[in-house]
Amino acid sequence: MKNIGIFVFNDIELMDFAGPYEVFSVTNELNSYNLCKTFTVSELSGKIKSVNGLQFFADYTIENSPNIDILIIPGGIGSKQIIDNKKVLSWIEDKYLSSEFTFSVCSGARILAKIGLLQNKTFITHHEVISDILTIDPSASPLKNKRFVDEGKILTSAGISAGMDLSLYMVEKLFGKETAEKTSVYLEYEKRN
Repeated sequence: MKNIGIFVFNDIELMDFAGPYEVFSVTNELNSYNLCKTFTVSELSGKIKSVNGLQFFADYTIENSPNIDILIIPGGIGSKQIIDNKKVLSWIEDKYLSSEFTFSVCSGARILAKIGLLQNKTFITHHEVISDILTIDPSASPLKNKRFVDEGKILTSAGISAGMDLSLYMVEKLFGKETAEKTSVYLEYEKRN
């Protein structure tokens, strides 16, 4: 059983985390709840408010989060505040070190760049955020026509809906092509590369 932990924060882009959450949750549901557990983690308890106003609560805080095998860092305008939050950056770096994979969706790549995880690596993010990443880490190299980029332990995706493409790619990588195809069919979503 893989633990899929999604870090959430105020001013998060809703689909950046809801898309991957749905992909991994449906994968688990379609396979008798035996493959993975998907949950959200925030810095503090209390309401989280997305960019467009949806409010929700995270399942855990960084203080009581279970072990994370796959760490997902979504984006949103709130990622600009996260890159200045030393406590959260330290937690993400610790989870990166202990995880099998860490991936960002959209502008969540800002956070990976700030920690130094994109140093001398190729990446993709939302097209409007590429210049931000290069300001944070000039050694990173964007692949502008990709939906997602796999650099081994670190993966990045382009903007918003591309997080679903990367999540389906990860389902295939972790659980096999048949499982990923079953999830894609159920979601009525055709993955793009």
